[in-house]
Amino acid sequence: MTYQPDTDETKKLIQQLVSIPSPSGYTNEVIAFVEEYLKPYNVETKRNRKGGLIATLPGKNDKEHRMLTAHVDTLGAMVKEVKSNGRLRLDLIGGYHYNSIEGEYCQIHTTSGKTITGTILMHQTSVHVYRDAGKADRNQVNMEVRIDAKVTNEKQVRALGIEVGDFVSLDPRVEMCDNGFIKSRHLDDKASVAILLQLIQEIHSKKIMLPYTTHFLISNNEEIGYGGNSNIPEETVEYLAVDMGAMGDGQSTDEYTVSICAKDGSGPYHVGLRNSLVELAKQHNIAYKLDIYPYYSSDASAAIKAGHDIIHGLIGPGIDSSHAFERTHEESLACTLQLLYHYVQSEMQSY
Repeated sequence: MTYQPDTDETKKLIQQLVSIPSPSGYTNEVIAFVEEYLKPYNVETKRNRKGGLIATLPGKNDKEHRMLTAHVDTLGAMVKEVKSNGRLRLDLIGGYHYNSIEGEYCQIHTTSGKTITGTILMHQTSVHVYRDAGKADRNQVNMEVRIDAKVTNEKQVRALGIEVGDFVSLDPRVEMCDNGFIKSRHLDDKASVAILLQLIQEIHSKKIMLPYTTHFLISNNEEIGYGGNSNIPEETVEYLAVDMGAMGDGQSTDEYTVSICAKDGSGPYHVGLRNSLVELAKQHNIAYKLDIYPYYSSDASAAIKAGHDIIHGLIGPGIDSSHAFERTHEESLACTLQLLYHYVQSEMQSY
C-alpha cells in the first residue's frame, strides 16, 4: 500500500526552514534548527567540520549503507563595498542573476550579530531622474542595497557595524496558497530538507527497521559546489541526492510529480539506481517524470567528482522558476516523500 504523507506537516516545516536566513557560509542557525527538530526522535546526529549535519538510522545490514542528502544552504550575497553614497555593493553567493533580486527586501547580518534590513535596487531606479532606468544592465555595478537607516555616506554605514564580508540574505516571501501551491524563495532546497525530516519522523513513529544503515546528510555548501562531497562512510553503496527538479522549456518536470534525474550538467546518474527508482514509482503508483537538467549539479555529482566509489542518484520535487521566485505544489512534495519512503525500505539491486 502506498504511503500517504501529511503535506500540511511538510508545508509547516518548509515555512519554518525558509524563514531562517542561511546563505552558503552562514548556516549555523538553520542547522541548529534541524538538530533541535530531530531530538525527539532519538536520532544520532553529528556535525562535520564544514558545519553540515549527519543523522544516522541503524539498519539490519550495517556492512552496506545508504546516504540521502538535501542542502539547507541557499542563495544570498555578501557586502562587497560600502559605497560613498551610503549604500552597499553586493557580491552574489550561488548561481543566479541580479535581475531576479531587483526590488527584493533583504537583511544584512553584521559580524557583531546585529541584523539591519534593506532593499536591493538599481542605482538608476527613479524614472523621474534616470532616462535609462529600464535599459541599464542589472549587474554588480548598477545594483545596490538601500539600507533602512538614516545614512548618506560610508562613515555612517560603518558606524552601524556594517562591513565588507557581512552576509546578506533575501526575504523568502513564503506563501501557502489554499489550492496547494507553495510560493517562496529557497524552496531549493529547503523543500527537500523538510521532506527528509518528515521521512525520519515517519520511520521513527512507525518503528520501521530499515534494511540498511542509512545516513541523512543535511549539507550546507551545495550552492557553491561542495556540500556533499565529504563525510561519506566507506560502507556507503547508494548515495541519493534530494534536490529540486528543474522546470522550463523542453523539460518534463512539473509541479505535481516527483522528478527523477537521468542526467545533468555533470553527466549521467547511475542508470541502475535510476531504473530502480522508476520501478518503485510504478509499483506504488507514484506519479513521476524522468528528466535531464542541462545547467545543474548536485551533492551527488559533487561526491562523484571528489572520487567516492558510490552509486549516485538524484530525485526531487518539481520547482518552477528556480533560483528566482520559486513555486511548487503539495502534490509534488507528496510524490517525492512517497518515493523516498519506499526507497529506504527497499532492497539494493545488483547493478
